[in-house]
Order: sequence, then structure tokens, then C-alpha cells
Amino acid sequence: MAKSKLIEKIGYGFGDMSSSMFWKIFSYYLPFFYSNIFGLSLRDAGVLVLVTRIWDAVSDPMMGIISDRTSTKWGKYRPYLLWIAPFFSICGILLFTTPDWGYGAKLIWAYVTYIMMMTVYTAINVPYGAMLGVMTDDSNEKTVFSSFRMFFAYGGSFIALFLWEPLTQSLGGYTSTSGWFWAMVVIATCCFVLFLLCFLLTREHLKTVSTVSVGNDFKALLSNKPWWLLIGAALCFNLFNTVRGATVAYFFQDIIGPDVRLGFFAITFAFYAGLFLGIGEVSNMAGVASCVPIANKLGKKTTFILVNASLVLLSILFFFIPCTATGYWLMLIFQVLISILTGVMSPLVWSMYADVSDYAELKFKTASTGLIFSSSSMAQKFGGAIGGAAVLWLLDGFGYVTDAAQMAAGATQPDDALLCLRWLMSFIPAAVALLSMCVVWFYPLTTERIKEINTELKKIRSIE
Repeated sequence: MAKSKLIEKIGYGFGDMSSSMFWKIFSYYLPFFYSNIFGLSLRDAGVLVLVTRIWDAVSDPMMGIISDRTSTKWGKYRPYLLWIAPFFSICGILLFTTPDWGYGAKLIWAYVTYIMMMTVYTAINVPYGAMLGVMTDDSNEKTVFSSFRMFFAYGGSFIALFLWEPLTQSLGGYTSTSGWFWAMVVIATCCFVLFLLCFLLTREHLKTVSTVSVGNDFKALLSNKPWWLLIGAALCFNLFNTVRGATVAYFFQDIIGPDVRLGFFAITFAFYAGLFLGIGEVSNMAGVASCVPIANKLGKKTTFILVNASLVLLSILFFFIPCTATGYWLMLIFQVLISILTGVMSPLVWSMYADVSDYAELKFKTASTGLIFSSSSMAQKFGGAIGGAAVLWLLDGFGYVTDAAQMAAGATQPDDALLCLRWLMSFIPAAVALLSMCVVWFYPLTTERIKEINTELKKIRSIE
């Protein structure tokens, strides 16, 4: 099969650019929104994040099965980009809408809108991810597609995160419900356009047919050792990102402060959460760009292990950075280094899922690409659910104060709560990265094994 056109790779990247603009805001700002803007208690917000994300994760395999058995003139997976895009944007806007109701009614509204949003996210993102398995039959080309995907994803994340606080300030205020609502209207409109472009610029080139029952698809999945190991490692990777990301808004508000400015020669700029996260997204893009040459030279498994080992070391060192002018610059440097490494990881994980899909097709004689890729989304959402809820519950357990009236009256955060924030940015992510490294150590799909699988599959596949 000839190499895919550049425009198709760019078009594929637009899809995750859209998804990531929403996902990063949900992961990094939604806990803060629920506790400090919407008005939920930390405990209720933690339960909300956990329950809705678990539902979202459980629904992923269902969507994978549905998309595997979809047949249209546009292919199996691509049509969902067109069908679901409007609902994706509308649900995002509703999620950041704060009705003027009593506490109980608002809590119900939060559950309904969050579940709606995550269901729609699944309906578009699972088929989108599965498209990688049918756009090319070459393992290295899949890594290239995955790199384009993640490069654009981090580009979208940078735009959303860097502009989020300025958008809320200009459209109503960072601490006002209207500011958050109108900022999401802007982001949701951009996401709708990006999904339409993804649909128009991509094609499915491989014709795969599931020839077994749904029950046998699940049986094959549960018997798939590489899938179990990769989903465990991917869950840890997403947990690492979510714990750090969900802590940043609290960390900047209560440890760094809202009015810190960094001077460098004649340039002075505000040091705020969006800047910290936005610089991380740009650094992620640099990591994505370096993924293909590194993985081609070292192999995907070795690259995964070395990246996680580096994340462990950098995360531990982050704890010891002081809150001084020099320390703030060091925080930015460490954010750049950590984000470059997580940028290498992101396309690597998606490419490894494509390899697991090929392994399953050869070993179990079933084209369950959607089901395989839905598990990656499931791991992402379980990691997000556990990470987001853990941050909120830990802060609650250590006495973190969210009441705006108390803070306005001069209340300060307890020392235990501040120490918890520092651990959430350092030792806890380090432990998660260490676990991810240990799990993938046993992953059996080496470079040589993947070449053997691809050779066998070329004999039985139909390619456009």
C-alpha cells in the first residue's frame, strides 16, 4: 500500500485537535469549576467525576462494537465524525452552564450534563481512534499518523488552555459563571469545525470485516495478553497526566498566588496556570515530533520504559523546587521537560494499540479494531476518573478550603492542604509512572514480532 498523503495526516490530526481542546479543559479545569465556580463541595465533585467517568469508560466497548459493525459508503468509523460533531459541541456548552437553582437541583444538572457530554465524547472519539487501524497497514506509518494526531492534539490543547483564563476574564470574569460559559461557547464552535474538516480530509483504505460474534470478540479481547498489559500501562500514563493537570489550578491559586510575574531582561509576563499548562502543550508537541525517530531507533517498548523512568526522576525533583523567583523558572523548565516526555508517550501508546489490534486480527481471526481502540479510550477515562476524583478527595481529606466567603474574610489554606498540593505535583505522579514502567516491562510485542504479524496479515487483507 502506498504511503498516505500529507493532507490526510493533517486531516486526521484535526480530529484529536478538537477532542483534546475539550478533554484538557475537562481534565484540568472542570474539578476547579465544580468546586470553586459552580459551587459543589469537594466530596460531591469527586463522586461526580468518578461516577460519570466510569460510565463513560464502560460505554467505550459498546461504541467499539457498534462502530466495528457499521457499514456505510464512508466506511465504518469515519461517518461518526459527521453525525456526532454538533451534539459534541452543544453538550460541552451545557456542561459549563450554571443554572440559578438550589444545591440539590444543581447537583442533578451536573450529573446529567456531564454524563451527556461523556457519552457524546465516546460516540465520536472511539470511532475516530479506531480509524488509525484502517487508514494504513504499515506499522511505522501508523506511528506517523499517530504522531500527527498527537501533534495537533497538543496544539489544540495549547490554544484551549493558554486562552482559557484570558477568555473567561474578557467574557465575564474568571470567577464568574458567565465567563466560563461564554469561553466554552468559543471553544465548542472551534471543535465543531475541526471535526468536520477531519471527516472531509480523511479516508478509510483497509476493508476489515468482523466474522465472529460479539461474545467471541469479547472472549478474544480478554484472552489478549498484550492488550491487558498495554491497557494497564496506558491507564497509569493517563492517571499521571490527570493528577498533575487537575492539581495545577489549585497549585497556582494557593501556593504560587494569582499575581506572580516573571521578569527576563526587558520582558515581564504573568505566571498563571494557563501559561504553565500551555507551555506544557507546546513542549508536548516537541515530544510528539521526536517520537517517530526515537521509537524507530529504540523500539516502542524500550522507548516507553525509558520515558517513564525519566518521568519518575523529574517528578520527584519537582517537589524540592522552592517558591522563589528562581524556583518559578525552574518549575517552567521542569514542566517543559516532563511535557516533552509525555509528548513522546502519547503517539507511542496509540501506535501500540494499533499493533495490538493487528495481533488480535491474526491470532483470533477477528477484526475488532473498534473494540481494541475503545479500550484505549476506556483506560484514558478510568485514569481521568481516578485521578480527578483522587485530587478532590485528597484535598478534602487534608482540609482544603473552597468557600469563597471564608477566603475573602482572610482564611488561609491549612499547611496539610498545601503539602498535599505539592505531593500531587511530585511524589504521587512519580509513583504512577514507576508502576506504568513496571507493567510494560512484560509487553511481548517487540519490533521483530510486529514485522512477522504484518507479513502474515498482508496475505489475508483487502486493501484499497
